[in-house]
Parts: sequence; C-alpha cells; structure tokens
Amino acid sequence: MLLRLGASGVRQVVDVTSPTGWSRLRQVVGQPATRAVARIQGPILEALAEAPPDTRLFMEAVIRLAPDTPTVTILSQRLFVRPSTLMSRFARAGLPSPKNYLAAIRLLHAAYLFETAGLSVADVAYRLEYSSPQSFGRHLRAMLGVTAIEFRRRFPFPVALRRFVELMLEPYLAGWKTFHPLAPGSWEERRNPNGGAGRIS
Repeated sequence: MLLRLGASGVRQVVDVTSPTGWSRLRQVVGQPATRAVARIQGPILEALAEAPPDTRLFMEAVIRLAPDTPTVTILSQRLFVRPSTLMSRFARAGLPSPKNYLAAIRLLHAAYLFETAGLSVADVAYRLEYSSPQSFGRHLRAMLGVTAIEFRRRFPFPVALRRFVELMLEPYLAGWKTFHPLAPGSWEERRNPNGGAGRIS
C-alpha cells in the first residue's frame, strides 16, 4: 500500500490510530498556509486550547479551506464526512451549525482582505468564490444586516475576529471541550455500542 501511495505522488503518511498520530498529523498539515490563515487561527485556537486535538485540527482545516469553500456540502466532501453527519454532530453538541461557522470564518477572510490588501468589494467577492458581488452582499445582509461597504467600515479585521471569538466560541466552550466532529461512527454508536437509542446528555 505504501509503495502504491508513493507511486501516486504521496510523500508522507500518518497513522492516526497510533497514540502520536494526531500530534504528527498536526505537525504535517497544521502550519498556516497564508498570513490570513495564521492571523485567524491564532485567537481561535487559543480560545479552543482545551478542545481535543482532533477538534482543533478540524477548526484549523476549516479556516484554511474557507476561502474557496462556499458551502457545507463542499466542506464535508473535502473533509470526507457526510454533510448530514457533520450537521447532526454539531446539533447534538449544542453548537451553532457548521454552516454558521463556515459562513462566519469566510467573513473573517473577507475582513482580512479588505484591511490588508485594499481590495474592492468585487475583488473580495471573487477571491472568496462568491458567484457575484451581489451574492456577497446578500450574504452580508443575511449574516450581519449590513452592506459590503458598511461591513468594511464597521468590521475591521481585529473587530471581526474578536466578535467571532466572543459570539461563536466563548459561549460554547463546554461543548467544544468534548466535541469530535470527524470521529468515526455516530454519537449514539459511541455512547451506546450495544445498540439501542443512545441519549446525549
């Protein structure tokens, strides 16, 4: 299997079933890919310091993938998990939906682009793979009730990032501490392996 992977271009393999697997995987893929990702990851991962390693890895991946991942369906495909499974796990953990997290993180990338690159609304919309500037504007109105111009003025990057931590993370830290969004099997299966309907308290 390793020879076949090598022949197809794979250069590193990590066994996440071993005790050190998740740590090694974080070393391999956890380095921020861009300055924007690094700036966004810092406060978010600090807030999630007590979350399980695989959960922090999940959040790192979402932050990296968000700029060119407009929907939860695409995010789920890229993380190799069914959309319904991912949404169900968030709901059972008492967390906002993965759609809300993805949308909010995409707006963090937008705030960063407005502040650091001086881009126009149209440039930011297309860089984040919205279908049009109008689509980007509709997203902002649905999420924050503001226009793109108002967003750029009222939510500079530090303000947007602090708001995300305060609204999307801090009220839910208890849930994040025991959350495993990509764990194999359902919550019921892990809580009730002998069958029957497991209840999450």
